[in-house]
Amino acid sequence: MLIERALERLMYASRWILAPIYLGMSLVLIALTLKFFQELYHFGPHIPAMDETDLILKILTLIDLTLVGSLVVIVMFSGYENFVSQMDIGTSEKLTWLGTHDYGSLKMKVASSIVAISSIHLLKVFMNIEQTGNDKLLWYVLIHLTLVVSALLLGFIDKLSKH
Repeated sequence: MLIERALERLMYASRWILAPIYLGMSLVLIALTLKFFQELYHFGPHIPAMDETDLILKILTLIDLTLVGSLVVIVMFSGYENFVSQMDIGTSEKLTWLGTHDYGSLKMKVASSIVAISSIHLLKVFMNIEQTGNDKLLWYVLIHLTLVVSALLLGFIDKLSKH
């Protein structure tokens, strides 16, 4: 009984091993921010000379980076709150969704974000279709459809498990 209790306490305390990983996600956010502003810096001076398609492609790249950053924030905060500890911050600063995502809803947020990111990438490919071979185009569509079906199945399974 004593060994079992000590083992359980040790296992429960080991969740703190995840804390540095979630903190490391902040570094990922910094890298994404640097990349975002690097893209913006290179993109800005060329706006007057760009045609509409190139402008939209660059904007989609910035949106893509933003969605990935948002996904990192969701995983970082929700994962920390679900698996390590609840955040003890003032209610005026606290994000309204913080503490409302369980593991199932976190999976759904990640899956839907991945589908959104894939959709933007696929749209970028379609807008530049003349430079993409048919075999590559087929793979892009198949991979995207696989991600969409996976997200739908995750949602369906999550809904079934809640009933």
